[in-house]
Amino acid sequence: MRIFRRALLAITASVSLASFTPAFAQDKSLVGISMPTKSSARWIGDGNSMVEQCTAAGYETDRQYAEDDIPNQLAQIESMITKGAKVLVIAAIDGTTLSNVLDNAAAAGIKVIAHDRLIRDSGSVDYYAIFDNFKVGVQQAESLVAGLNERFPGVNHWNIELFGGSPDDNNAFFLYNGAMSVLDPMIALGDIVVGSGQVGMDDVGTLRWDGAVVQSRMDTLLSANYGDTPLHGALSPYDGLSIGILSSVKGVGYGSGDLIMPIVTGQDAEVPSVKSMIAGEPYSTVFKDARTLAAVIFDVYNKNK
Repeated sequence: MRIFRRALLAITASVSLASFTPAFAQDKSLVGISMPTKSSARWIGDGNSMVEQCTAAGYETDRQYAEDDIPNQLAQIESMITKGAKVLVIAAIDGTTLSNVLDNAAAAGIKVIAHDRLIRDSGSVDYYAIFDNFKVGVQQAESLVAGLNERFPGVNHWNIELFGGSPDDNNAFFLYNGAMSVLDPMIALGDIVVGSGQVGMDDVGTLRWDGAVVQSRMDTLLSANYGDTPLHGALSPYDGLSIGILSSVKGVGYGSGDLIMPIVTGQDAEVPSVKSMIAGEPYSTVFKDARTLAAVIFDVYNKNK
């Protein structure tokens, strides 16, 4: 991963793949690729990278996007099984809802790869390909602190708010815990204050990573806690949430007059957010190269087939 700020500083994190059985399918045939949604450019990029890697390796592909609808994803995966897929690459909408369909895949001898989102409560997952999302959270928090120092030097303490990803996505917890490993000590010392007092995924999680929900929540937080108190920053784990936060703060005047734009983090380096960052709105975003994740999957396959 690379974290981009306006200074374009790059920091690298790792990609890992956990193996639960020794090999993928032994013949090259159809690969089913199940992605959660096209509403995020990140998943479009991941889907494209998987198709490119599969095509280069001689596979046919069936790529489907479920548009954040769990029954739709289940139906799409069932269709891939019926079509005779030998491998399923799945970025789950909800990592707890796929047990039955994956058992069907296992019964048909199909290998299953959980792609960057952990599939839980199933013994039918053969591989888990993932970026180091705890480290991504650390990078986001470190960037938040760097931005606070840069933009608001000399204040008694920084006022921030925390935003988390979807509670049904295991990555949301990795990201949040990574960030809080940096921020918790500063909160304990009083260097950072969460004005609303809302801390922990039960309070700050955002179902389906919905930017509109985040914008509404930020509106409420600003009204309740920041009448005469400035907001200095917001921890956001994803660019789509960052846009909602920025829309909210700009709506009450931040970025104009005496209200300095808060430091807002992000992830995925989506084009609208990068353009917004160049314009001085979000402070940073983390870029995770989907080509690297796809390459790891096929590297392991080639070594174990």
